[in-house]
Amino acid sequence: MRGRTGGFRRALTQSYSRDGAIALLRIWLGSMMIVHGYSKVFGDNTRFFRGVADMGFPVPELFGWLAALSEFGGGLLLILGLLTRPAALLVAATMGVAAFVRHFDDPFGNKELPITYMVIAIALLVAGPGKISLDRRLFRGG
Repeated sequence: MRGRTGGFRRALTQSYSRDGAIALLRIWLGSMMIVHGYSKVFGDNTRFFRGVADMGFPVPELFGWLAALSEFGGGLLLILGLLTRPAALLVAATMGVAAFVRHFDDPFGNKELPITYMVIAIALLVAGPGKISLDRRLFRGG
C-alpha cells in the first residue's frame, strides 16, 4: 500500500521539466510581445506616440520608441533566452505602464492582459532563463 501512495504523491509534487515550463513561458510571452510591438516598430506609430504624449511622458517619441523596442526586441530576446532577465525587466516595466497608466481609468478587462504579461515577465525575471536558453549556453547560468 505504501508504494502506491508514495508514487501518487511523487506524481503530484515532482517537477518534470522546470526548464521546459520556463522555455514555454518565455516563448509565449516573447511571441505576444513581438505581435504587440511589431506595428509600433515597423508601422505607422504616430497614434501610439500621441497616446504616450497623452499619458504625460516627456519626450513622447523617445519613450514611445523605448516601449516599442522593449516589446519587440524584448520579445525576441525572450524567445531566444538571451539576456532573459534584462528583457523580462523591460517587458514587465512596459506592461506595468500599459496596465496602470494607460488603462488606469479603464475597466479591469482592459488591464487584465497587460497585467498577465507583466506577471509572467516578473516570474521569468525571478526564475531566470532556464537550461533551454542561449543565456545558459553562452554564460553557463540558468
